[in-house]
Amino acid sequence: MATIVLPAAGGRLAPFRTSRPRAFARPTRPFDRIAFSAAHVVCDPLADVDPWLVPAIDWDATLRFRSHLWSLGLGVAEAMDTAQRGMGLDWPTSLELIRRSVALSRAEGGRLVACGAGTDHLAPGPGVGIDEVVAAYEEQCGAVEAAGGRIILMASRALAAAARSPDDYHRVYGRILRQVREPVIIHWLGEMFDPALEGYWGSRDHWKATDACVEAIAANAAKVDGIKVSLLDKDKEIVLRRRLPAGVRMYSGDDFNYPELIEGDALGHSHALLGIFDAIAPAASAALDALAGGDVAAYRDILAPTVPLSRHVFRAPTRFYKTGVVFMAYLNGLQSHFAMVGGQQGARSLLHLAELFRLADAAGLLADPDEACARMRRVLAVHGVDG
Repeated sequence: MATIVLPAAGGRLAPFRTSRPRAFARPTRPFDRIAFSAAHVVCDPLADVDPWLVPAIDWDATLRFRSHLWSLGLGVAEAMDTAQRGMGLDWPTSLELIRRSVALSRAEGGRLVACGAGTDHLAPGPGVGIDEVVAAYEEQCGAVEAAGGRIILMASRALAAAARSPDDYHRVYGRILRQVREPVIIHWLGEMFDPALEGYWGSRDHWKATDACVEAIAANAAKVDGIKVSLLDKDKEIVLRRRLPAGVRMYSGDDFNYPELIEGDALGHSHALLGIFDAIAPAASAALDALAGGDVAAYRDILAPTVPLSRHVFRAPTRFYKTGVVFMAYLNGLQSHFAMVGGQQGARSLLHLAELFRLADAAGLLADPDEACARMRRVLAVHGVDG
């Protein structure tokens, strides 16, 4: 197999020999878990824009990636934080992405897709109150429904800034949920993903916040398909999962503990809505297929090596995980370059990317090690390293 020189701790350079990639079987049956992959966007590096200020999307490459996910049996969670929502991707571009993805899902025979609706076009500030937050949610929810999309109700920075108690969250979610046409997936994104969301549901104590969240869901259960929880704490997810009203699903957003949470226990399991599934899609698909066939040992064997990779990609500052997700797509030939909306390819160090390369290899996720090494060398060269 190919050998490459990679940066290591202490400013050293060390040779690394790649291993044989793992052969992940294509799905042979419907999964018995609902599995969404939050999907990244591919930027257009040739667009004449200032990347920090204006998002430029390569629509063909972005939509090809969605077809890739669907071909593996995964649903697409569109225009979420993995697509750099709130970190380079603005609402007008997000809406265009939603329209295009929904149209493609229909053209491909009705593929599973759900779309983020939030308030990110409304800047938090002293003059922004609860009514303004509701109006912002209404605008985006209406736009997603007009596009034919299913709604993922995203957490709101404006609401986190304006709310004074859990009652304010109940007011906002109650007013929005009463209006939506179909049940939505609520997204509780923790402050480790977005510091502006600290104190969501009216408390910095996650256990008290859970109480408020459960109350809001219970009051509107008929309009809630499920909740995606991104707190990177399996115990908090399990507690909330067991408290949900009958018929309301838990969608795991725990990129640290997803194998255990999706497998579940005697009292239930989580479905999946995960950013890491973007990076490990072939493994996720094969594992879910094995689980649906009753082969729990194979499920565990496939996903266990992906956990160190995921924990590295999502390590603090967690909000920069998108860099690792896009880097994986680049290494595996799913896009032609390693450039990102907002210039976020620079959000992680070269050492971080080198360790990601090693961990991806250990998980068998470098589909073509020779090509992955060639692509890694290009990144090394930009940083003045001869790989």
